[in-house]
Amino acid sequence: MMKPIYSLCLLAAVTLGACSARKDLQPNNSGKAELWLTTPDQSSLLAKQNTQLNFGEFSNSNPSIEVNEQQTYQSIDGFGFTLTGGSATLINGLPAKEKEALLEELFSSKGNGIGISYLRISIGASDLSADTFTYNDLPAGETDVNLEKFSLSREMKDLVPVLKRIVAINPSIKILGSPWTAPTWMKDNNSFKGGSLKPEYYESYAKYFVKYILAMKAQGIVIDAVTIQNEPLHPGNVPSMYMEAPDQAKFIKTALGPVFKKNGIKTKIIVYDHNADRPDYPITILNDPEARQYVDGSAFHLYGGKIDALTEVHNAHPDKNLYFTEQWVGGPGNFPEDLKWHVSTLIIGATRNWARNVLEWNLAADPSYGPHTVGGCVTCLGALTIHSAVNRNVAYYIIGHASKFVAPGSIRIGSNSISGLENVAFKTPEGKKVLIVANTTDHTQNFNIKDAGKTLEANLPAGAAATFVW
Repeated sequence: MMKPIYSLCLLAAVTLGACSARKDLQPNNSGKAELWLTTPDQSSLLAKQNTQLNFGEFSNSNPSIEVNEQQTYQSIDGFGFTLTGGSATLINGLPAKEKEALLEELFSSKGNGIGISYLRISIGASDLSADTFTYNDLPAGETDVNLEKFSLSREMKDLVPVLKRIVAINPSIKILGSPWTAPTWMKDNNSFKGGSLKPEYYESYAKYFVKYILAMKAQGIVIDAVTIQNEPLHPGNVPSMYMEAPDQAKFIKTALGPVFKKNGIKTKIIVYDHNADRPDYPITILNDPEARQYVDGSAFHLYGGKIDALTEVHNAHPDKNLYFTEQWVGGPGNFPEDLKWHVSTLIIGATRNWARNVLEWNLAADPSYGPHTVGGCVTCLGALTIHSAVNRNVAYYIIGHASKFVAPGSIRIGSNSISGLENVAFKTPEGKKVLIVANTTDHTQNFNIKDAGKTLEANLPAGAAATFVW
């Protein structure tokens, strides 16, 4: 009988503190694989298993996950979180030594680091900021079409200092900016909540994006991409702004695209940034030849619809990229169910459906799920809960199972789907292969991993998430 591959390490972890974080992720050609495991009962949390896993030549009746590096798909940009304004405030409020240690753990790929490689930030306030603001707020009745009063001053206390330190730790990190609203004087209801962008301010709003990108660049922070509007079909959030697909297409082709081009802005333009139940939204924009020339791709959340909608958009426009930019864990959370669903549906499901990244919402919150705006999310569980100590929650491990091992520039490669053993495979720039597996059943599963004519025997307990590296 095959021995459980996780049992030795779990015992050692309890008694001796074994299963230390991996310090060496360089390729090996020994035919040996390493396993990192998270179990629903939290007895193993992204822990390296102290056991021998060897590829060999044998056969058995177990189902097999067959990895095929000859089948290649999309390149990976990274895995990470939204660094909300509230997250930045909480992190920046930690004592200096604790803050530095935490940022190294989160953003370094060395030692105990989980190697977060992609961040989303809000352009102005999100609903997980302490209050509502943009970078061009004016008294009622005033306008500023040339944006002479544009200012990043609200971000200089927490967000910019935290981002500067993150960039110092990981200079290649990709950062996506998303607005929750335009400045209220540009909107038809003059409110932070809902309303739509007035067409007469399209060019001013395009210049607002340029001002933002250049202001962040002056701080040493490169904005790799922007989305036009967070959740454009959800005007009930605070802040928020409503924007239908034809309006987004018109804004891009008449204002944002040309203004970016005129100013030499290379930041990617990504459309939609909302739920997978409306793949017609990005397809509508990409069907417009004048708009699509400026568009890099489209972004999705999964509070509605199914993850395979991303493949529908890919099939309609295979030359455009896909991104998965937000999914929350509702507090107080259910660790076993959240682990199983998020790993199988997002880390595995989104990348199997062409996503170049997977981002969870959000990086940090306090024990009361704050800070947040009045009318913002009141039960969003951060990957970290920060108070007198720092607690790591389920999203930390969900993302860590990918970010620690699948570096930017990795390529998704072929692996067959097996019911109850959801999986996705990658080849890293260093030549390593990474297989992420989620056992979505209610029982331990024995299975094989096959690669290049060799076979490895494995098993996973019910509900567990695993990353195999060889």
